Amino acid sequence: METLEKALARYGTPETFNTDQGSQFTGFAFTGRLREAGIRILMDGRGRCMDNIFIKRLWRSLKYEAVYLHEIADGFTTRRVIAEWAGFYNTQRPHSALAGRTPAEAYRSDTPVDIFEP
Repeated sequence: METLEKALARYGTPETFNTDQGSQFTGFAFTGRLREAGIRILMDGRGRCMDNIFIKRLWRSLKYEAVYLHEIADGFTTRRVIAEWAGFYNTQRPHSALAGRTPAEAYRSDTPVDIFEP
């Protein structure tokens, strides 16, 4: 709830909020706060892992390329490890789905990338 409140304060009220059906997103406090703000609630279908496959792949990469390789004992270390990895992931690590470019290169490019095309 604290994170939701911070996001609403920082970024404003979105038209919709899409989540999976995790208990943190289906609870009365969370859904009630979204309804109170007039936000349309969208949820992926139960057992529909393909609905959020890209974010699941990102989390897998983060865990195996950074988190599991470090001894993380506190929040400061966690923040540092994740920030360093995110910088690497976005600016140095080439992605096959982006034709060998980094996300930063693809984002700045005049040529859009269709990740669903081989």
